[in-house]
Amino acid sequence: MRVRIRHLYERKKTSVPGKGGARFTFLLTGGGTGGHVFPAIAVARELRRRGHAAFFVGTREGLESKLVPPENIPLEFIEIGGLKRVGWKQTLRTVWQLPAAVAQSMRLIRRYRPAAVFSMGGYVAGPATLAAWILRRPVVLMEPNAMPGMANRYMAKIAARACLSFPEAREYFPADRIEMTGLPVRSEFFEIPKKTPGGKLTVLVTGGSRGSRRLNDAGEASWRLFRANQVAIRWIHQTGSQDYARLAEAFRELGCDGQVTPFIENMPRAFAQSDLVVCRSGAGAVAELAAAGKPSILTPYPFAADEHQLRNAEAMSKAGAARLVLDREMTGEELFHTVRSLAEAPGALERMGEAARQFARPGAARRAAEILEEEASGGRRKRS
Repeated sequence: MRVRIRHLYERKKTSVPGKGGARFTFLLTGGGTGGHVFPAIAVARELRRRGHAAFFVGTREGLESKLVPPENIPLEFIEIGGLKRVGWKQTLRTVWQLPAAVAQSMRLIRRYRPAAVFSMGGYVAGPATLAAWILRRPVVLMEPNAMPGMANRYMAKIAARACLSFPEAREYFPADRIEMTGLPVRSEFFEIPKKTPGGKLTVLVTGGSRGSRRLNDAGEASWRLFRANQVAIRWIHQTGSQDYARLAEAFRELGCDGQVTPFIENMPRAFAQSDLVVCRSGAGAVAELAAAGKPSILTPYPFAADEHQLRNAEAMSKAGAARLVLDREMTGEELFHTVRSLAEAPGALERMGEAARQFARPGAARRAAEILEEEASGGRRKRS
């Protein structure tokens, strides 16, 4: 017997009841990490600026539960867990949850009647995008990494459009549906002026808001080497809360120049002060480096799903925008030699910065909003 999925609802140009006559309503989804949520929020802001309504579908456990409510964006929760690197018990639980999560998402689509769906990927996006396909709502994917995540790879064939940041991701999506939009980044990063290295080199080390034990240990071990070899360095080091006390004490004892802090409130300002950035290679970090035109030493998080951080770093390294140092190789000695070699090579940092800028795409949120409008208005039929 042939089984056919019946599409229950046709696309409608309607707004959420009580939204004051918004032109269209859009569902945004993707969560778990800031790398999924921050770009989606940027797109939601742009949609609202254009007179549309937006709501977000996520989980209570994901970072979206903290980041979305302050934006006054309606947030709806579904129950779903991850599938990558979670162990067999969580995998079975997620598979068990999937039908109910799709049903939850379908109820939300019937309630809000979105004209199109925007997905940043991540485990929460799977049920929402599948529900959108069943109910014939066009899906626009944004893939921020060189190696697409599982949810976006599975949804690639049913998506109306795919917004990419790296050319390496093209092979995973239908060629006639992709566009290189880049990833939405705060405008402050694009406004950072070029900084010509001179005098004491300023190095920013950051492993993200929680810090990175590997980068923290390598940074601390390198301080003695820089002092012993009389290499003038000023440090801005974001440690995260767990390692802060230890590193701050060592920094003071060695009399190093700069600052060690558990968290940097104004990251664009820290970027503006730095000549070189040492960090992980998540999509958000790479997009900020590109927007600011900053040379970098990238150490991918080795347990990232599908090695997407490694693929991001490889793309930046291949373009001459970064030096790639694997996590297992990032030691104090390796950091010392890599930083010193870049500092001593005439014009190296400037060339890397220029290479990084080729990945920068200002207006990514605006273009994503335009694509959503196109799909809400008839999509590919209208363009043809």
